[in-house]
Amino acid sequence: MSPELYFVVTLIVRMAVTAAFLLAATVTAERAGPLVGGLVATLPISAGPVYIFLALDHGAHFIGESALGSLGSNGINIVFALTYALLAQKRSLAVSLSGAFAVWIVFSWLTRFVLWNLPAAIVFNVVALALALWLSASLRHVRSPQVKARWHDLVMRAAMVALLVGIVVTLSYHIGPTASGNLAVFPIVLTSIILILHRRVGGPATAAVMANAVIGLGGFGVACMTLNLTADALGAVLALGLTLAVSVGCNLLVFLVRHRLVPA
Repeated sequence: MSPELYFVVTLIVRMAVTAAFLLAATVTAERAGPLVGGLVATLPISAGPVYIFLALDHGAHFIGESALGSLGSNGINIVFALTYALLAQKRSLAVSLSGAFAVWIVFSWLTRFVLWNLPAAIVFNVVALALALWLSASLRHVRSPQVKARWHDLVMRAAMVALLVGIVVTLSYHIGPTASGNLAVFPIVLTSIILILHRRVGGPATAAVMANAVIGLGGFGVACMTLNLTADALGAVLALGLTLAVSVGCNLLVFLVRHRLVPA
């Protein structure tokens, strides 16, 4: 098999595997309510497979540096989720999602001029998270009816995330680790959930999922920090495993705390 054909075949397999992960996770998110939905949506269900493939192609140091880019972009994703949640209270899907992406694009452009290091990325995430938690506090508890996934919705989601994987893996050879990390956490899962839920259950109910996703993105930021700090020391396999455990652990802790507080 020629190198070019081998690359195409492995790329297709990687895209298909990631799409399968996304479908399973987002269907769960839609059926489990806003809290679980927001937490599941912020697990590394699209970024995780991307990082596995980046590690296979480039090694531990590359993904460690990429994680720093992802951490910076995670702060922008927090602002993205907050902007949509606020706009969706009274605005249409088109206006709410367009407004969220407009803010995401502006912040992404502005952060190009920032020389990221770990302390700066952490401060950015903490400030974004604190502001978002405050502004979205009243939006998290809107009840949402369960929805049943339609086949064309599943196809759309699979195609979106598969395209993201293909772009990141292909471009990673040319754009370097930081930009690869930025692309790895493009809000593809949040966008797919917004596109599907807003039309079915309305803006406020979908906004509740995004408001809870803000909390989950805080845990995802801790996971990115973990990967940046441990990739070189532990190697790709152990560092990625630890990062996944941190992401799941943070969201599980949030769920348990919130579940205990609900009766009160």
